[in-house]
Amino acid sequence: MTAPSPRELTEQAALAQHTAASQRAAECVIREYSTSFRAATGLLGQPVRRRVRALYAMVRVADEIVDGAAAGAGLGSEAVGRVLDRYEADCRAAMATGYSPDPVLHAFAHAARATGIGAELVEPFFASMRSDLERTTHDAESLARYVHGSAEVVGFMCVRIFVTDRCPEPVAPPPHLEEGARRLGAAFQQVNFLRDLAADADGRGRSYLDGGVEDFDDAARDRVVAGIRADLAAARAVVEELPRSSRAGVLAAHDLFAALTDRLASTPASTLRTTRVRVPDAQKAFVVARAVQRAR
Repeated sequence: MTAPSPRELTEQAALAQHTAASQRAAECVIREYSTSFRAATGLLGQPVRRRVRALYAMVRVADEIVDGAAAGAGLGSEAVGRVLDRYEADCRAAMATGYSPDPVLHAFAHAARATGIGAELVEPFFASMRSDLERTTHDAESLARYVHGSAEVVGFMCVRIFVTDRCPEPVAPPPHLEEGARRLGAAFQQVNFLRDLAADADGRGRSYLDGGVEDFDDAARDRVVAGIRADLAAARAVVEELPRSSRAGVLAAHDLFAALTDRLASTPASTLRTTRVRVPDAQKAFVVARAVQRAR
């Protein structure tokens, strides 16, 4: 086997430096957008933590494209769609080559190639993001399709990262862990729908509730909450079977969303229509500390 030339060594060092800088940039994105998620992922072991944060940074950037950042810069709806198309194309190219000048996409591609995340998972995610530009309401079928692409496939990506852990090659997760990841992703998204009801309806002109916002009442809230709790329970049942490097972080995320679900369940539907419910910081800290203890 021929030893690398000095030029090749220089190029490899440059790539390694770009990768490290990109991973730090992805962590900055997470720090800016979600204190809860950053706290939960802080409990993950390395390299799982870097990879999960890179995944969520890519997801967040795509989400912000359609949620108003691009429009805030003065882009019309068609231009926003072109930006999203370009971002997806750049994401696919990064996954194929292992390189992108965009630090978030480069960090994500590095994680994806190491853990077996392929285009079959990225495609439905971007399809759901694109639907946010094309429709403002959902029926049961379109909502299920949206949740699959925006949340369940993110769960599938996460579980690939979890089970690969430090293995030199991607590891395929067993079906029951994939199902737990799917259910957890769905639960998180449904919680977001309730928590962000006001912002989605009034700020973005969208509704992610089957039946719409106008008829949303306590009974409708209770139906959504029941589904969330069923998904959380199914996900919780397999947490102990995750690698130790992921267990505490996943449990903390689960418990934080369970605590938020409890608050949403006790908040009148009329209040959810106007107010964003959150878990106080002190309770978040308690939930995270308890997850660490329970995961040992």
